[in-house]
Amino acid sequence: MEFQVTVLGSNSAAPAHGRNQTAQVVQMGAHVFLVDCGEGTQHQLRRYKVKFSKVNHIFISHLHGDHYLGLMGIISTFHLNNRKQPLWVYGPKGLDEIITLQLKYAHTLLRFPIHFVQTTPNSKNEILDLPELKVSSFPLLHRIPCTGFLFEEKSRPKKLIKEKIKSLGNDVEAIRSLANGKDVKDETGKIKYAVETYCYPGMPPRKYAFCSDTIYHPEIIAYIQEVDLLYHESTFMQEELIRAEQTFHSTASQAATIARDAGAKQLLLGHYSTRYADLYPLLWEAKQIFEPTLLSEEGNTYIIH
Repeated sequence: MEFQVTVLGSNSAAPAHGRNQTAQVVQMGAHVFLVDCGEGTQHQLRRYKVKFSKVNHIFISHLHGDHYLGLMGIISTFHLNNRKQPLWVYGPKGLDEIITLQLKYAHTLLRFPIHFVQTTPNSKNEILDLPELKVSSFPLLHRIPCTGFLFEEKSRPKKLIKEKIKSLGNDVEAIRSLANGKDVKDETGKIKYAVETYCYPGMPPRKYAFCSDTIYHPEIIAYIQEVDLLYHESTFMQEELIRAEQTFHSTASQAATIARDAGAKQLLLGHYSTRYADLYPLLWEAKQIFEPTLLSEEGNTYIIH
């Protein structure tokens, strides 16, 4: 099952240098999630041919404009396109009020229901549970309440040992159960076909962590241990450390330190200050601490292995 992240916006407070404000699409199998929704997100979705009618869950990290001002545009487009299926929006206290107020003064009665789930800025909380994965929010440290999001695959399909599966003949149900990691039992409850006998050892479930705006905050390491891909804001270079601290943002070096100490497999930088037209110095800085670092670049899709 494919598990990937497509970057729609990688800049911080304002668009500059051909870069837009924060937005990402996370996809696992048939599920398509929108994470943050800066101004211009609709344009980016269309530009990169993302079928956002499939988006049923939108996650908003905090209420700074560069992370949510595109949300009402998408909601309005869903309405104009005669959407019927429900939309779930996850975000901080006040976001539901903002949405309701805008709809009120636009005299708009949506053609589809919106379910709002309020995130908690001071603890980790599971906010979505699907058969294939779960999503949790966890606290970040910014100027206003802000959360990160952790996408965790529940399990990965087992790879069947073909030579041994042949002995099961056409027992399709048994083969399906084994592929799903479930032992096959007889009518007495005794194991008839054991997963460990008919399948290769399974790969561990994959994890993706999205760390939106935050000052350097080692406490988040407890929530993102050994993720396969970590997105962590890197607004500044280390030479602007004082500015980063004043604005409750992180440097590329600090993002790399978090990734290294969390045991992440790969780091994705983002939320770049408009002062940087060339992003490669940020990449170089991070790589000195954590070599498997990438720049988040708009339109690029990053596979989570």
